[in-house]
Amino acid sequence: METVVSLNQANFPSAAARSTLSSKFSNGSMSSALVLCMPRSSFKACTRNVTTRASSSVAVEQNPETKVALVRIGTRGSPLALAQAYETREKLMAKHAELAEDGAIQIVVIKTTGDKILTQPLADIGGKGLFTKEIDEALLNSEIDIAVHSMKDVPTYLPEKTILPCNMEREDVRDAFISLSAASLAELPAGSTIGTASLRRKSQILHRYPSLNVLDNFRGNVQTRLKKLNDGVVQATLLALAGLKRLGMTDNVSAILSIDEMLPAVAQGAIGIACRSNDDTMATYLASLNHEETRLAVACERAFLLTLDGSCRTPIAGYASKDEDGNCVFKGLVASPDGTRVLETSRKGPYSYDDMIAMGKDAGQELLSRGGSNFFDS
Repeated sequence: METVVSLNQANFPSAAARSTLSSKFSNGSMSSALVLCMPRSSFKACTRNVTTRASSSVAVEQNPETKVALVRIGTRGSPLALAQAYETREKLMAKHAELAEDGAIQIVVIKTTGDKILTQPLADIGGKGLFTKEIDEALLNSEIDIAVHSMKDVPTYLPEKTILPCNMEREDVRDAFISLSAASLAELPAGSTIGTASLRRKSQILHRYPSLNVLDNFRGNVQTRLKKLNDGVVQATLLALAGLKRLGMTDNVSAILSIDEMLPAVAQGAIGIACRSNDDTMATYLASLNHEETRLAVACERAFLLTLDGSCRTPIAGYASKDEDGNCVFKGLVASPDGTRVLETSRKGPYSYDDMIAMGKDAGQELLSRGGSNFFDS
């Protein structure tokens, strides 16, 4: 069976993301073809061959001149993941002259467990690392040099011999409400069904709007979810605004939910880039892309998550930001999956690494104490 994925230029407003991708994969085949066209002023359109190995689910973009790439970027193959990989490539090329040469940076597409199993809720198939495990393995096996992740998919424990020295500047962290029949959650009639794969979103929706129904195995990439909405499977859905912006698909948004109405996932809107701990060259490249304000905010939120030992079965939300005085303001939340019980907390302190890690941990300890062990077993 043949699958064709098309990402046209209209969907990618940034130079980093403008590309057209056509891919053909034969079911069970050992080889495939991938065509990447980058309409950049300094690049001409190019055709690449792809070799896949069934054992590793790795598709490698190869230069026909067989020039060895200086940096191999590992990524998932979804339109959003590819947009993030191309944004990384564009920024590396802008910062380092040697990486601006044709063929200097290579995209390696890796299919993860989370991409392979779409019929079950994330919590039922393992939770942590579903979208990163195979990419981490490719990094450790030196099949790639750096790994580009959505930070909210990254487990709180990194694999041994890897580091994550770079968080690029964060996009908008808020969630977007999308519906063909209502302008907001409040306008949905009682009994309406909202589709989401996130227990965090489900619990916060049901807490405020208990008359609504939530279909919580509403999985797939952005395009797949929007198609299900258009087909009438659900009356509304919530998606991360950051992803819609990176895909140039904000025209689909009916309303943007405030932080108070829908606290975002830990590290939502942030891109993280990992490399091997002994690879000083890659670490130097990644340091040039790091946005320190984002890195500290993500570290604070992940300290909160680590303290709670959160999994896909526990609705957890957390957001750290800088206020007008330059201080860190952190808000955290845990909830029961049905939304009947929600515990919230907040912290304020200096915008520095040690202080922010301490705030995240302290907030997590407070909610652990208030919730009790049974709360987190639910």
